[in-house]
Amino acid sequence: MGHALVNVPASVKRGDAFEIKALIAHPMETGFRPGPNGVLLPRNIIQRFTCTYNGVEVFSLTLSPAIAANPYIAFFTVATESGSLTLRWTGDKDFMAEETVPITVTA
Repeated sequence: MGHALVNVPASVKRGDAFEIKALIAHPMETGFRPGPNGVLLPRNIIQRFTCTYNGVEVFSLTLSPAIAANPYIAFFTVATESGSLTLRWTGDKDFMAEETVPITVTA
């Protein structure tokens, strides 16, 4: 399981767009690079990232081997109601990481 850092504002005014920033620790090995013994290192990438806001998907991304290690993702959504954001990364070798963060929406 990877270690993730997620940054969202503590509170947002209803109807305002706000930014969600996420960074996850992951090597993102392409499967094309030789290791110290000359043998190709096995592929190990995050394939999919999704974010749900109170259970409704608001953002998704399919990643490829061209993405750098420790991918950083930033995107916006609109504040509708207080609740939680759930960010999920899935990938090769049964990799799965999930972070849930609260969001408070004010009038």
